[in-house]
Amino acid sequence: MILVTGGAGFIGANFVLDWLSNHDEPLINLDKLTYAGNLASLASLANNGRHIFVQGDIADGALVASLLEKYQPRAIVHFAAESHVDRSIHGPEAFLQTNIIGTFQLLQAARQFFATLSGQAAAQFRFLHVSTDEVYGSLAPDAPAFTEQHPYEPNSPYSASKAASDHLVRAWHHTYGLPVLTTNCSNNYGPLQFPEKLIPLMIHRGLMGEDLPVYGDGQNVRDWLYVGDHCTAIRRVLEKGTLGETYNIGGRAEMKNLDVVHTLCDLLDELRPKTKGASYRDQIRFVTDRPGHDRRYAIDSTRIATELEWKPSETFATGLRKTVQWYLDHEAWVDNVTSGAYRQWTQLNYQAREQDNQVEKK
Repeated sequence: MILVTGGAGFIGANFVLDWLSNHDEPLINLDKLTYAGNLASLASLANNGRHIFVQGDIADGALVASLLEKYQPRAIVHFAAESHVDRSIHGPEAFLQTNIIGTFQLLQAARQFFATLSGQAAAQFRFLHVSTDEVYGSLAPDAPAFTEQHPYEPNSPYSASKAASDHLVRAWHHTYGLPVLTTNCSNNYGPLQFPEKLIPLMIHRGLMGEDLPVYGDGQNVRDWLYVGDHCTAIRRVLEKGTLGETYNIGGRAEMKNLDVVHTLCDLLDELRPKTKGASYRDQIRFVTDRPGHDRRYAIDSTRIATELEWKPSETFATGLRKTVQWYLDHEAWVDNVTSGAYRQWTQLNYQAREQDNQVEKK
């Protein structure tokens, strides 16, 4: 049995579904169910006895300790995190509380539990911490991609909080001997992603006939990783990764944000065409850039490819087509998660930037 934190979020839910499709081994899914946690993403597991869901906070050390004692998992896979840069700019405190304090409490509970293990149980126990390439900061256009040895230079409250959690995980390994593994991934996309991130946001707003807001000049570059490939990589690291080490996971798909939006619009034109030959590209609007917007991320995933024999199976073209088709086939899921609170958030974030843009033009 394994314990998964944040297993009702985007990547976590995909991992839970992937795990239970590929393993007979059950799992405990601990999720606080904040705005981005959605049990509807796990509806297919409603009668699956191998999926044990517990609503709770990773910062609740007593709860985590009780789950570890009761279920005796052989591994913890830690996804739970606040993860949206824009939200971290408006409200950084929640990011410090979840990503730093929450990870600290989880590490403490794991450390105390690990101390009770012996023999084979101790030898096989793992704490796998899922992090981001944003901890490395921003790259120049012609700079080499991030390797695991790249210095940490976080530029947003979100990335700073994740960098802090990475350092805590490293320290608990070197100081206390906790058997940890860390992964730093590039931008994920795919089914079940909350529509505040770029790709599902553009799909949702495009279908609603709303403006498609692109920050700045749209030339910011990201490496895109299909979430199914990410899940496969995490399973590989958990199985064969070297204790105490970090593995970068990338999709080998660097794209400018504007090119991503253009490609999305073209797919929507093909799969859900408008009347009278209009294009979704007509809805694109440039808005004031967000503060501290990193210019480029790029992942060098040579290590995981050579040491663990993993590489992505999806290209950006194949993964994006699957993603767009999933959202077209699951509009009820999107309607369910885009609550009034979500609509208020998008109004706060994007309309404010559009107003800034109008002021700058005057």
